[in-house]
Amino acid sequence: MNYNKIDQKILDQLKHICGEENVVTDKEKLVDYTHDEYPYFEETYYPEIVVKPQNEKQVSEILRLANENLIPVTPRGAATGLAGGCVPLYGGIVLSLENMNKILEIDKQNFVVVAEAGVPLMKFFKEIEKEGLFFPPHPGDESAMIGGVVATNAGGARAVKYGVIRNFVRGIEVVLPNGEIINCGGKFIKNSAGYSLLNIFIGSEGTLGVITKAILSVVSPPKSLITLVVPFESIEQAIKTVPEVLKTGVIPMAIEFLELQPIILTEKLLNKTWPTKQGTAHLMFIIDAQNDEIALNSAETIASVCEQNNALEVFVADTQDKQQNILEIRSHLYESLKSMTVDILDVSVPAAKIPEFVETIHEIEKKYDIWLPTYGHAGDGNVHTHYMKAKFQDGELVPVEETKWKTLAEEVITQILKTGVSLGGTITGEHGVGIIKKKYMSLMYSPTYILLLKKLKQLFDPNNILNPGKII
Repeated sequence: MNYNKIDQKILDQLKHICGEENVVTDKEKLVDYTHDEYPYFEETYYPEIVVKPQNEKQVSEILRLANENLIPVTPRGAATGLAGGCVPLYGGIVLSLENMNKILEIDKQNFVVVAEAGVPLMKFFKEIEKEGLFFPPHPGDESAMIGGVVATNAGGARAVKYGVIRNFVRGIEVVLPNGEIINCGGKFIKNSAGYSLLNIFIGSEGTLGVITKAILSVVSPPKSLITLVVPFESIEQAIKTVPEVLKTGVIPMAIEFLELQPIILTEKLLNKTWPTKQGTAHLMFIIDAQNDEIALNSAETIASVCEQNNALEVFVADTQDKQQNILEIRSHLYESLKSMTVDILDVSVPAAKIPEFVETIHEIEKKYDIWLPTYGHAGDGNVHTHYMKAKFQDGELVPVEETKWKTLAEEVITQILKTGVSLGGTITGEHGVGIIKKKYMSLMYSPTYILLLKKLKQLFDPNNILNPGKII
């Protein structure tokens, strides 16, 4: 792609727009903006400059200037993504929204919160909790920013009961590549007025416009929480139990499945102890309710179903400390594997197809003599499989010969993604496409579908300046 470089005149204009203190050109500092949390990049892509606008008007001026001068712009939040979505493939400008970090309104009458794109989730959760409110989606890393989780339609463990971010976005403010500012949606719930631009921007990964503000639904917090950990002899037994639980009508906040090996590594990382080492695979249920009686009844129902489906035991975490211990271990599984992870996949299949998908993962492991640790969100079908450059031996990660894992990577990853699609699933359930999964889009979409995506991109961004090289 033929983009222009940033000359002194454009640099001076950017400093005038944002203030010199909000413009970064030092290469030692630019390195922080070359990557996200994806574990293995073969190349490093530097931006020419990082700008940190303080409001939507500055974003508008930056995009207008970039569009007029054919300079690529890569929007960036907290860079907690796992698909290279905020990597500046073509240099140019990284547009960091970190300074746009204000919660503008907490509307308790309408149960909505208006926040700027750079508000971290941890701040968002803390501030609404003070007002007696609760935001159900929890994508995992609480340093993630509001704009980023909307732009990637982030998911997380609680999706089985509450859905993903899309289900909680009422409205957004967006700056288009030409600098125009538009508003989609609002505080209202129902809207049948034409095509939903709101839903086009949600999950667009900053390729169609820069989200600068969001109106998010919130609810009253649950009064009671109970966490169950249930070990099984095999992952297949564990996952096949999940539909049986859901048939009872009890919908937990979260249903996670975990294999024992990553749990052992995470215990060592955190110096914490998981409730049990029985079996090889565990289910974790988080139950929320408006009172203890309802929560306990739900827990008893789940426990009964698990016992009828060959559970080895049912461990109940009924205090905040016990629950926090379990949640910390679950939340840090990725961290315990990251140093030896080449790719972390997030295939999503119909929930009833998880056993078949995981069985295939184990067949691939045996075929290639590799380790593919797998865990995920059993209630909504979202499965995380790590392609590793190490094996698990005696509680430790033991490196695999580099030529082996490099030679096998493309073939194995493609097989895993093809399996997910063949079962009626998608190549990505929550991480997004970014640059990492772009080449696999044809596994699930027809040429006509991909052509429509390209035409949509051309319509919104005819000069292709906004996050170029992502998705398509």
